[in-house]
Amino acid sequence: MGAFDALCELDLLVEAVRRNCCIADARHAREMTMCNYLLAMREYCRWERGIPPGGTLPARAEIGAWLNAREALWEALEDQDYGTVPVGGQYHEPFDSAAINQALQGQDLIYGAGIGRFHKPHFFLGRLVREERREGLDIRICGREYARDLTAIPAASRGDTIIIRQDALHQWLWEKVEAWQAKGDDGPLQAALDSYAYRTGATAAMARLADAVTELLVLHELGEHGAGRLLGPAWEEMLAAGHDKRAEVLARAVRDNLADCLVTLPALLEGDARGALHFWFANFDGMRLALFPALATAYREWRANDADAALRAAIAEGAAHWRHVAEDVLARFELSAAAAEAALAQWSGDPAAIRL
Repeated sequence: MGAFDALCELDLLVEAVRRNCCIADARHAREMTMCNYLLAMREYCRWERGIPPGGTLPARAEIGAWLNAREALWEALEDQDYGTVPVGGQYHEPFDSAAINQALQGQDLIYGAGIGRFHKPHFFLGRLVREERREGLDIRICGREYARDLTAIPAASRGDTIIIRQDALHQWLWEKVEAWQAKGDDGPLQAALDSYAYRTGATAAMARLADAVTELLVLHELGEHGAGRLLGPAWEEMLAAGHDKRAEVLARAVRDNLADCLVTLPALLEGDARGALHFWFANFDGMRLALFPALATAYREWRANDADAALRAAIAEGAAHWRHVAEDVLARFELSAAAAEAALAQWSGDPAAIRL
């Protein structure tokens, strides 16, 4: 294949993936709160125009015109089906990421497709910058992205493959730092930034933080995979069958807590990765925190006294507790999907029954 043909094939591939991204956004973007929607659209516009995180955005009128045009495109695509993905003269089903990545081998490209929170599909296509294998899993690091939907997820796993998306990661880190600068608090995020000497060199510090968080995300996905082996396929079946958002939020928080107590937190402690550990706790919030306040208490003791005994004990207790809670939910699911969802929804409003 000549260079011109290869370029044309890449253009067709990018166009197909972008179209599916737009269909997914057309169907789901307006489910976000207005504040989150506008913030996400701001960053989406920044990404689409090649403006780095924190870079100057176009004038408000120009952004408004872009926003109107995008919403008009979504309206035109909302009722259309997801299209096939062309690679090497063949057309693949859009969610068959394994077959598509097999066809892309040797082209330094990586494709992702899956179902995320609240049943929203996600698609992306980007440059593959490196690969490694760890604990029987393929880890792929994606650099520049050619196509993505509105919600860019920094890390995901499917089957035996973990994907870390650097574009999405850098955007997420910038948003965290921007919020920290606006609040000016001295919590875990400041401790993380201090660990990487942010105040004496922001650019270099952000690069070091990005490297550390890349490893943190890999560890979390390894934990997710470990939790998946313990819980079996019924857990994903339960999430797919559910319709109550409160129930899904709580179920995902239980599994996240289990994954991080199994792998992420023990590994960070063993590696003395203090900056990454502070960053993890800077993102320990929402339902995960509501379910596991004992872990936050143990972190504060570790930070104040530089003694990790309480933190290690809380992590070990959490690994056992969240596995027990997850298995209890699965037992309910085996009896009745409705019963499992009802219990999860009830606990989401009052987590005292399972709080640790």
